Amino acid sequence: MFTKILIANRGEIACRVAATARRLGIATVAVYSDADAQAKHVAACDESVHLGPAPAKESYLCADKIIAAALATGAQAIHPGYGFLSENAGFAQACADAGLVFIGPPASAIEAMGSKSAAKALMEKAAVPLVPGYHGQRQESDFLRTEADRIGYPVLLKASAGGGGKGMRVVERSEDFEVALASCKREAISSFGDDRVLVEKYLTRPRHIEIQVFADGHGHCVYLFERDCSVQRRHQKVLEEAPAPGMSCGRRAAMGEAAVAAARAVGYVGAGTVEFIANQDGTFYFMEMNTRLQVEHPVTEMITGLDLVEWQLRVASGEPLPLKQEQLRIQGHAIEARIYAENPEKGFLPAIGTLTRMRSAPAVEFALAAPGATQPAAVRIDAGVREGDAISPFYDPMIAKLIVWGADRDAALRNMARALAQYQVVGLATNIGFLQRLIAGQAFATADLDTGLIERHRDTLFPAPVAPTADTLALATAALLQREQRNQDSRDPWAQTSGWRLNTRLQRCLNFEHDSGNSEVRIDYAGDGRQWQLQIGGNTHTLALHAANTDSVRISLDGRTLQADVAWEGEGLHLFDGRSQHSLRLPDPMAHAGHAEAEGGRLTAPMPGKIVALLVDQGASVTQGTPLLIMEAMKMEHTIAAPSAGTVEALRYAVGDQVAEGAQLLDFKAA
Repeated sequence: MFTKILIANRGEIACRVAATARRLGIATVAVYSDADAQAKHVAACDESVHLGPAPAKESYLCADKIIAAALATGAQAIHPGYGFLSENAGFAQACADAGLVFIGPPASAIEAMGSKSAAKALMEKAAVPLVPGYHGQRQESDFLRTEADRIGYPVLLKASAGGGGKGMRVVERSEDFEVALASCKREAISSFGDDRVLVEKYLTRPRHIEIQVFADGHGHCVYLFERDCSVQRRHQKVLEEAPAPGMSCGRRAAMGEAAVAAARAVGYVGAGTVEFIANQDGTFYFMEMNTRLQVEHPVTEMITGLDLVEWQLRVASGEPLPLKQEQLRIQGHAIEARIYAENPEKGFLPAIGTLTRMRSAPAVEFALAAPGATQPAAVRIDAGVREGDAISPFYDPMIAKLIVWGADRDAALRNMARALAQYQVVGLATNIGFLQRLIAGQAFATADLDTGLIERHRDTLFPAPVAPTADTLALATAALLQREQRNQDSRDPWAQTSGWRLNTRLQRCLNFEHDSGNSEVRIDYAGDGRQWQLQIGGNTHTLALHAANTDSVRISLDGRTLQADVAWEGEGLHLFDGRSQHSLRLPDPMAHAGHAEAEGGRLTAPMPGKIVALLVDQGASVTQGTPLLIMEAMKMEHTIAAPSAGTVEALRYAVGDQVAEGAQLLDFKAA
């Protein structure tokens, strides 16, 4: 076994690998960029090496710097995690050439599976079922369009060297093919340095099921069952679970054996995932093989009781697989939700900012079970950030992976609902509310799964904002009153908050802003500073404030006890009532007097990024919704569209320009 390894990654996967290495007594070396100097993964390792500036291409993608760091620190092996260089055959070979062990498959296996086209040719020879499509080398636009026409629409364009949902486009009609192909190739070259694509038949209502495989250097290969990863947005996974609902023993064995055949066909060693697209009738087709540890590997760990990172380390050090196929068992059910800094209501636009608050349900971190326990903990959280850390525009905006276990799927769903309700994140937008609606929806609850689930249930998953209830407004009012009392100067009679007035009582009006508009609360002070009359929506309520600490509030409202945790963020107020988060604003009208800004004619960058395409010319007349330009940010393309009919008066940036968040991209005059 190794005595020291370098972890060539960041965030939660670097922390995850470090945790297993620590348990096995293996020293760890972290690498970091300028943006990650104070990051959690750096603190989690025994020593660290600076790589360079924040952009990944100048730090985490610099193979020579990483190998030099490993040699300088005396590391014997490099764990690549996932993403970055984890599926880079050149990097794997460079490690071997430098006398370092690459904790992953041999370079030849990565190269064989790195091209989706070549991989499908290999799978065809290994008798692994394939989706109908064109997987060859010809890349002329007219030829690919002819192939798509032959296959029949809808078709799926996929970057040949891609993964993680990057460089994928669904094309519904022949006339849309060229625009989709151009976009797909731009994203592919940006993400993978290779713009080759393949064309496949796009299956309607398919499920995405993947098989975890593991092979050693002694000729042994097993499958550790399946994961259902059907719930996706932008071809990226949102929820993953194991085992797959409705999976029969016969189908599990058939898919597992096909996955093992795929691994053997390329001489695979280490952890890998063979991904299949499956029809509702049970037929399945090979999609691709990910030659690394997957983001969703924890659900497999939870149902098998195995530490897959430990297996990786043992296999890479030359040991045989710890177990044989017949010794592997499934116990219970596990579900993983990816907690992201993003805004689902705005097309899942990534968010950046500082995590001014991050709290969660009681959970274990990276552990499978408590010592002596016979089953996993109910809640596990794999996180690469802490409260006070920032989500930057340079890397994936994942905050954490929330993994739950239950004796069966229903129990796991209950644990997930409870854990999501206890999450408290302030400082940036998250997908937590969306995840709550997703797991509570009938489709997911009843395992009616397919890759189009989110779009098919868009109306229920993206409901129109609703006004806060009287209970929520009362809690918000109490939080404000409590803060005023806590901040008052007891020596100043004019600063008292009891509301006492000579021969009268203080009356006051609060105007809370929220996503659906404004709500007014009128307060009538009783004079003792502990009880008030509230007018909300034409109804009168009696509010009494109980003692509470600085970040929670507890009240009686008409004799009922209510409570919530509280977080203030400038004029913003966030309430967490144990079920969901409620965000309101209480603007100071004096602070904003004279500062209203007319937004007409401004189209601004939603986040830092790069201009990759200008779709209109200066002076162009456009209709509402016309695409104007395309930005690339956080590895994704974002199209900026016309808010109304009008004229593009000026384009302020050229293709290739970097823009800051809030930068005015063009001048637009509404018709």
